[in-house]
Amino acid sequence: MNHGLSDQVRAVAVEKYIQPAILAGKLQFSVSVRDLMRHLQSDGFPERNWPQVCTALQKQTFLRENGLKIASIDGPPKKQSSTVVVRYQVANRALMPAKTGEVGLERADLDSSAETPSERAYRLTEKLRGLLKEELAEYGGGEAFLRWVRGYDEDEA
Repeated sequence: MNHGLSDQVRAVAVEKYIQPAILAGKLQFSVSVRDLMRHLQSDGFPERNWPQVCTALQKQTFLRENGLKIASIDGPPKKQSSTVVVRYQVANRALMPAKTGEVGLERADLDSSAETPSERAYRLTEKLRGLLKEELAEYGGGEAFLRWVRGYDEDEA
């Protein structure tokens, strides 16, 4: 299979289906191979190349990069046809927009190729650090949290 064409399939799927679904806050959505193929053919993609489209949409690295998992695949048993519909679930809810009305998800967050691996790691760990900081504050700080985890108050011991 041509790697360039698979990349084209994935890029169009992200642009036309995945980004809009995630920005809309959907936890589940589907991609019809036939509909995706219409978008691809307008960009010069070869006709009747259904197997490559199906494979590109089901590839584990594609799912991981976009924070998705496959809920189900409708179509014939081999899952390689124009009638295939891939149903996705958002597995990485960190990509979802915040419910408080904040934008929460910028276009750059979805395009992981725009940042280096170290920048991505820093961005993700900063999000985790913020969550942990809030959680610790609810317990009265780090020491109080550790006492809670241990299940006793050290002052009583």
